[in-house]
Amino acid sequence: MVWTEKEYHSIPGTYVFDGKRSASAYALNKLLYSLNEEENRAEYHADPAKYADKYGLPDEHKNALINGEFLKVLHLGANIYYMAKLAVPAGLSVQDVGAAFHGKTTEEFLQHLLDQSGFQTEIKDLKGYWNG
Repeated sequence: MVWTEKEYHSIPGTYVFDGKRSASAYALNKLLYSLNEEENRAEYHADPAKYADKYGLPDEHKNALINGEFLKVLHLGANIYYMAKLAVPAGLSVQDVGAAFHGKTTEEFLQHLLDQSGFQTEIKDLKGYWNG
């Protein structure tokens, strides 16, 4: 199959999960999806490199995954919903991952969200609400 360049490929900072991206990350997404099962999460966390090898991940995918480079993993073609299977069981919130995507601390990212929302409140007042 021949992939053609799409207009959305040139939008800065946008990583559209399309057929081309998903095809290049099939093994990565298969691994992430496997983390739906508790025993697979335990096996992954016991030895992430060995678990990645089990799925035949290319070195670039494996290294980004093991090093927790969420934005790179996404850019390499990971399905964002499957990535949650990695982040949440590891004790990370959606906001932690969002902060990593933006190169900010979680506190900075929460402040950014709050600033964008227009709400007149403080982060400390939202801690129990944004548990993600």
